[in-house]
Amino acid sequence: MSDKINLDHITIVLQRPRYPENIGAAARAVRNMGIKKLVVVEPENFDISRVRKMATHAAADIVENIVIHDNLPRALADFHYIVGTTARLGGQRRTIDQPSKLADELVSITCENQVAIVFGPEDRGLSNADIRLCHALVTIPTAEFSSLNLAQAVMVICYELFSVRHPAKGCFKPRLANRHELEGMYDQLSDILVRISYINPLKEINGYFHIGRFQAERQQNKQIHKGFDLPANLNSKVYNILYGKLFL
Repeated sequence: MSDKINLDHITIVLQRPRYPENIGAAARAVRNMGIKKLVVVEPENFDISRVRKMATHAAADIVENIVIHDNLPRALADFHYIVGTTARLGGQRRTIDQPSKLADELVSITCENQVAIVFGPEDRGLSNADIRLCHALVTIPTAEFSSLNLAQAVMVICYELFSVRHPAKGCFKPRLANRHELEGMYDQLSDILVRISYINPLKEINGYFHIGRFQAERQQNKQIHKGFDLPANLNSKVYNILYGKLFL
């Protein structure tokens, strides 16, 4: 016996794909690796006949069940764990996993949580705003020529998710807060910090990049007990208010 990723809890998300052929090829890759859900966000051209042609008959069920959204935050609202794909390093791109390491981590996470793997547009990848919606990042190592076709990248990641196996230990992982729940928490935290005069209400709060170093990326379960990088007296005060407001 071995533990593996619950592929029923994996969704591939294509952010602003430009070409219907790439959507179809991605659908075929998803189907090849046993993943059943494909979401497309703001496609530049969703010509269903061209999508179907590239997907082939074998992936017709994936194509027929594609969910289309008009913006990425709405598409990700119900997911508990979001992974962004990127070829760029540094800047706002935090610790970046390789596909095999990501797959290892998702064995336990997918027991109880819905996971989205997000791929950016073919010409420029995910934006910094897109990256801020993600809890983790993954990159595909390549030689000097690092440009992969969208469907190629989808296939590499899906293969790693399909093939990972761990010795059976039993599957346990707390249910994580989904994106909608986290955004509600950030809004309430921002309101609290304004009310205690810790931040300027006119200054934009940009996700969890600007609220101290709040580490929700890998441990944002329903009971968040610590993580505010604030002075001790404010840390305790904010925690007590926030915990009482959100969780009691």
